[in-house]
Amino acid sequence: MQVCLNGSRTAADGAVVPLSPEALAESAAGAVAAGGTQILVHPRTPCGRESVSPRVVAATVTALRARVSVPVGVAAGARAEPDPVARRERVRDWTVLPDFASVPWHEPGAEEVAAALLGLGVGVEAGIRSGTDGAARLAASPLGPRVLRVVAEVADPVPETAQASAHALLAELGEAHGRPVLLHGEQAGTWPVLRLAGRRGLAARVGLADTLLLPDGQPASSNAQLVVEGLLQYGCVQRSS
Repeated sequence: MQVCLNGSRTAADGAVVPLSPEALAESAAGAVAAGGTQILVHPRTPCGRESVSPRVVAATVTALRARVSVPVGVAAGARAEPDPVARRERVRDWTVLPDFASVPWHEPGAEEVAAALLGLGVGVEAGIRSGTDGAARLAASPLGPRVLRVVAEVADPVPETAQASAHALLAELGEAHGRPVLLHGEQAGTWPVLRLAGRRGLAARVGLADTLLLPDGQPASSNAQLVVEGLLQYGCVQRSS
């Protein structure tokens, strides 16, 4: 169960969302204790802006590794640096390397950023978002067989249709170069897609990046609480009576 601690959330989403390196490390420790097996974060500058600058990534990864021993990944998408050439160069300058980085494959410059990461020895998550040409681009990419995993991101937030959208995305991905597939949804689609991942035996993801709410609609108090519920929904554990 991957845990995405913050995603595109901001301080406006409430104090429950971790943003600083210290808050991310604390949240990661709780999520791992609850059963999370890998951590993904969107590093932030002190003012809360997403960044892939070497300084920001180093501070975040260092803080996380001081608290958890599971693989740690960072997002390396256009929200952190819109210019693809600048994003690639910033990645090349990283001084503290995460275990993996997530690259949205439909974004301009994705393959160049992925190539830079692979050159550093950093694993690459190929993020394939529904409603984009990411799956087609990955199918044609010579880097496809080299990615660590393919992340199927279901953008459908409607719980009644999210599973159908997930099935369509998985069909579009096909064999995905034989790479492992992680499936996740977002907003109200998070939980039905997570349950589908459990039935299909696929890796799954949960966290405040995807949803602020538990399946019953109550606000989640932490990433750790989402992990506990996520493992129940996935089918890894049974709810105690």
